[in-house]
Amino acid sequence: MGHTSDTPAQQAAPSRIDAFFAVPAVAVVMAILCNAMWGSAFPFIKMGYRLFAIDAADTPSILCFAGVRFMLGAVLVWLFGLLLERRPLPMPRGRDLAACCALGLWQTSTQYFFYYNAVALLTGALGGILNSTQSFMGVILAHFLYGKADRMTLPKALGCVLGFGGVLVVTLGDGAGGSPAGIACMLLASAVFASSGPWNKAVTRRVNSFSVTCLNLGVGGLVLAVLGFAMGGSLHPQSMGAVPVLLILALISAVGYVLWALLMKNNPVSRISVFGLVIPVVNVLLSAVLNGEPLFKWNYLAALALVCAGIVLVNRAPKRSE
Repeated sequence: MGHTSDTPAQQAAPSRIDAFFAVPAVAVVMAILCNAMWGSAFPFIKMGYRLFAIDAADTPSILCFAGVRFMLGAVLVWLFGLLLERRPLPMPRGRDLAACCALGLWQTSTQYFFYYNAVALLTGALGGILNSTQSFMGVILAHFLYGKADRMTLPKALGCVLGFGGVLVVTLGDGAGGSPAGIACMLLASAVFASSGPWNKAVTRRVNSFSVTCLNLGVGGLVLAVLGFAMGGSLHPQSMGAVPVLLILALISAVGYVLWALLMKNNPVSRISVFGLVIPVVNVLLSAVLNGEPLFKWNYLAALALVCAGIVLVNRAPKRSE
């Protein structure tokens, strides 16, 4: 039924890439890099809101901002694929095309509808630490989806308990760091992201990873932008720095999504998911540097210590092949 136009010769380059990303040491480095980039997105988004004069209550303009970012990201992914594979990206057909578009509606449109609204309502540090729950959700979900191939172990369970404990500490002790609606939106965004990991893994086993990412960002971003503009949203740069910040965010989404698709395709989900805990560390640091948020708050530091301990425990678990 659904298929791509790849020939065996055309698939050689992606196969070499797959082998590279399947190396455990490479997977760890790339997962850290990917999540460090995503950790930098939250403070850059908050900066973008200031530079485009977008108010926290202006949901239509927030959706426009998100949609334009992801559509630009899709263009960058297409260009990256063209340069790397020296040919236009092969587009899937039939059921595979439908699966890629549906993934875009879920992983990009739905996730970032909640995420971008959460950014407007939370401090960067609180948002980043809450967002780390996606890593533990991914580990738990992998146990139920893959059974013995990626099962829950005592170290993984203890790591998840410590990680969720960190989220509890920062939530209870934050005070004015964010609204209940913002907290709920971030937790929903994290749940959507965690559930999209296995789906992404299944789709990229049948379709070129660059093509999946291009459609994921393009379709998801288009839906967000159309919804935002239809609701009366708009984008009005207030300074010379506004457009560069938007381009930086587009680059983060393009590179991050490609890396994530390749990592999910070639590694156990739990091995990669846990490195989402890098996000709050980078988030807290950059929020202090870029947006002047407090760095040395006891609950932030305690939460970061707990989630980092979670990383260690989860990764001490013996790895099984899927």
